[in-house]
Amino acid sequence: MDEGARRAGRQGRAGGDHAGPRSGADPREEVSAVPGAARRGPRHGLARVLSKAGVCSRAEASRWIAAGRVSVDGRVVRDPEFPIGARERAGIRIDGRPLDPAERVHLMLNKPRGLVTTARDERGRDTVYRCFDGAGLPWLAPVGRLDRASEGLLLFSNDPEWAAAITDPARGPDKTYHVQIDRVPDETLLAHLQAGIDCDGEWLRAKRAQLLRSGGRTAWIEVVLDEGRNRQIRRLMEACGLEVLRLVRVAIGPLALGDLVKGRWRRLTADEVRLLSSQQQTVTEP
Repeated sequence: MDEGARRAGRQGRAGGDHAGPRSGADPREEVSAVPGAARRGPRHGLARVLSKAGVCSRAEASRWIAAGRVSVDGRVVRDPEFPIGARERAGIRIDGRPLDPAERVHLMLNKPRGLVTTARDERGRDTVYRCFDGAGLPWLAPVGRLDRASEGLLLFSNDPEWAAAITDPARGPDKTYHVQIDRVPDETLLAHLQAGIDCDGEWLRAKRAQLLRSGGRTAWIEVVLDEGRNRQIRRLMEACGLEVLRLVRVAIGPLALGDLVKGRWRRLTADEVRLLSSQQQTVTEP
């Protein structure tokens, strides 16, 4: 072997693919993969870690990361799925500032009709966040949804674990609605709503349905749901030949809308937060 080959071999063994940073290298150089060997312990994607900390949504975190606003251990990361363990978490910076978990906020809004339950609307329609203008609140996500034509109790929080317990379709708390329909139902129709009906291959039913009041050719009924399905009440009523004139969510578990003015919000008390998260239904085998 000639001298050049021997020198190349020695340099390769001394440095190789895992050589340390070059002298004078920018400590904020971009990375998109985990350097070095895998570390022990659970690891989660960077965007998920930011979301779980309650500072933003996962989609917003992905945008921050792509824009180069987030660094880990002094190095800019542009991959939302960059794996983060306990050690790396302490080194996360957003715009140069340490990642400090946000204060956990839980609140309820009396949603008016005509607002969409989203942060941004591609069609330019007003969203529920209009109700929080000027409130100085941290980032909050809706806990569940109400469609544009529906109104009433809507929860918001930056606490993902609490929100997941509330929205769990199988174990979350019951939701109570007052629904105005275009005719006065008899006992047979109310029983039919509780028995359920097949709607495009999906079985829809109410846990409870009862008449509240009637006048002329319309009536208000109370409907309780113990499962979460998209537009469930409207689809169930339509399948039974009923038109929904108004739909108001009045309670989630033990939390009632009460006299909260339409378009206004309030923070939940610590007792309300605990009580809601404890309202886990018992799932029985069919």
